[in-house]
Amino acid sequence: MDSEVKDFQRYPYPEHFLFRSPPFHVEGQSAGGHDIFSLKLNAARKLPRALLIAGVHGNETESHAFIHDFLEEFQDSEHKLPVELYVLPNLNPDGFFAFTRQNANGVDLNRNMKTKDWQPGIPGDRYYGGSYPESENETKILTRIILNFKPQLIISLHSWKPMININGPAHPFAEAMAGKLTYPITEDVGYPTPGSLGTFAGWERQIPTITLEIERGMSLQKVYPLCRDAVLEAFFLLARLQSS
Repeated sequence: MDSEVKDFQRYPYPEHFLFRSPPFHVEGQSAGGHDIFSLKLNAARKLPRALLIAGVHGNETESHAFIHDFLEEFQDSEHKLPVELYVLPNLNPDGFFAFTRQNANGVDLNRNMKTKDWQPGIPGDRYYGGSYPESENETKILTRIILNFKPQLIISLHSWKPMININGPAHPFAEAMAGKLTYPITEDVGYPTPGSLGTFAGWERQIPTITLEIERGMSLQKVYPLCRDAVLEAFFLLARLQSS
């Protein structure tokens, strides 16, 4: 891989991925002092509620690529979506700028949720869960949104081995997605994940929660075309289930 491709993989959309201008809302600041933005689509319509999250791990660039292209398509045509959608396009801006998994405090945000199985881990380790559960501003913001918005479906975008990882009552949504994306469905990523979003929302609160692990290292231009229909299928299924 040449240096130009490496740079693109690291910083896919450095200027307009920051979402500074309206209608983006500032939810708060990261550990490193960067603004964390959100956007609501279809907020004026009484529709089923879904939460879409990207950038939990700053070096999983594929999630950033998906959310950028998703908003390019739907920000000005939200009426085409069958759900009220709360979008967190970059939960970990510290990691985005440093190209690291963790935030500026060295905490893995997907190990910092306030769950029954939370463990601190070891400072400096890539899975460090923080000094106490929900110690990080980013985690507090995500927790507040989940508890206040009360999503009926959560999709969190990551990148690793291709899979549709499910927590809680998410099987129907995963199966719908797998009809559009030939990724395996799994309840187990293969190693412990204490303090994760899937445990917090999926298992402990019974909110259907999907972690979409996009293939790591694939061309960023191909991410959205590959995964678009799968994510939309989950939203349409939620709308059908809520209307029946």
